[in-house]
Parts: sequence; structure tokens; C-alpha cells
Amino acid sequence: MSVNEIVVIIFAGILVGFINTLSGGGSVISLSLLLILGLPANIANGTNRISIFFQTLSSVGSFTRQKMFNNLRPVYLSVPATIGAILGAYLAVDVDTRVIEIAMAVSMVIMLFFLFYKPDKWMKEKPAMLSKPLQWWQFLIFFVVGFYGGFIQVGVGYFLLMALVLGTGYDLVKANAVKNLIVFFYAIFALLVFIVDGKVNYLYGIVLSVGSMIGALIASHLAVKKGAGFIRAVILLSVVLTILQITGLINFSGLIKQIL
Repeated sequence: MSVNEIVVIIFAGILVGFINTLSGGGSVISLSLLLILGLPANIANGTNRISIFFQTLSSVGSFTRQKMFNNLRPVYLSVPATIGAILGAYLAVDVDTRVIEIAMAVSMVIMLFFLFYKPDKWMKEKPAMLSKPLQWWQFLIFFVVGFYGGFIQVGVGYFLLMALVLGTGYDLVKANAVKNLIVFFYAIFALLVFIVDGKVNYLYGIVLSVGSMIGALIASHLAVKKGAGFIRAVILLSVVLTILQITGLINFSGLIKQIL
């Protein structure tokens, strides 16, 4: 691994950690980079899980210090998400790159709709929903989202934010913290599936994790300090950039190749 590759991987990790902590879709950068470095799609998918684990470990630690978790509700939601993620990961060991792109396109369209349709719904907490016991359909939603996260991971942050804000009543700031906690829990098991199947490149994964942890720490502090408006702006920007990548208007892969 050359010095240029190390610098590019760490810088990409910072971007990925920052974007994923505040919204989602950052993995489109890390996966593009890992594919350029010569990893097959399934190994790139598995290697990226190392970064996901460490960036969520970093962000959850920061959110905990900022007292963003005050009950066990997020843990209860993590259980069905983790079960779904394990099942999804078993199917993902041989996933094709084209499947990842299609899944990203679908998640972007859905997220854009919800961001522009009555955006005030994202800003305010709904105490009435949060005071009620969790229902079976809420557990089902998080199982499905967890399955998607275990299968591909790319863009799962958007779906988790939608589920947490619209489905459970969190405001965007708290939902963002809970999202990272849920991903942390299931990332452990999803990563183990890829490790057991031998679909992980540890060197690239660890170097990428160095950057992603830095990005996650920065983002988690800004999320609490700047509030929901800032998070929504980052989500909009990341969605737009991802759409530009998918449609070919911006080619992250080409830019990375020029640097390397």
C-alpha cells in the first residue's frame, strides 16, 4: 500500500464517517474507493463493514457523553434490526455491484420525497408516540431496515432516520443518535458474517476506519451543537451528491483514480 493510497483512504474515511453519522449514503464513497483499489464487490462490501463498526463505535461514544440516550427504547429497536441485518448479511456475501447502485437509487428517491414533503415533521419530537409501548409493526419496520443494512448498508441511514422520526416519534437530532446506536449493534454481527465467509480485507478496512472514526467524532459533536436544521442540510447535500454519482453527472471513481 503506497503513501498516496493511505492518505486517500483516510481522507475518504473522514468524509464517509462524517456523512454516515449525520445522514447516510457515505458508503458510496468508500465502496467506490475499495472497488478502484481492486477488491471484488463482495469483499469491498465486507471490508466496508469494518469502517462502519468503528465509526459507529466512535459516534455512539460521543453521543453517550452528550447524554443523548436516556432509556432502553433504542436498544429494543436494535434487536429486530440486528436479526434482520444478520439475515441480510448472509445473502450479501455475493452481492453484485449493480444491485448496490439500484438500491441506492431507490433509497435516494424515497428520502428526497420525505425531506420535501412537510419537512417540519422532521424537526419536532412527538411525545405521544414516544410515551406509548412499542408495537409489533414498529419492530417489523426495523427488522426490514436492518435486513437492508445487513445486505448492502449503503443508504440505510436514510431509512433508519425515516423509521425513527416518522415511525417512533423522535426529533431529527435524537433520531440521528439512535440511528448510530442501532447500526453499531447490528454492524458487529454483520461484520462477523463477512469475516466467517472470508470476505474482508483487514488492511484496507483498518486504514479506512482511522478516517471514519475522526469523521464520526466531528459529526456527532456538530449534530448536537447545530441541531436538526444542520442535520437536514447535510442529508440534502449527501442525497444530491449520491444522485449525481449514480446518474454519472459526478464520477467519484474517476476523481479517486486521478488522485491515485
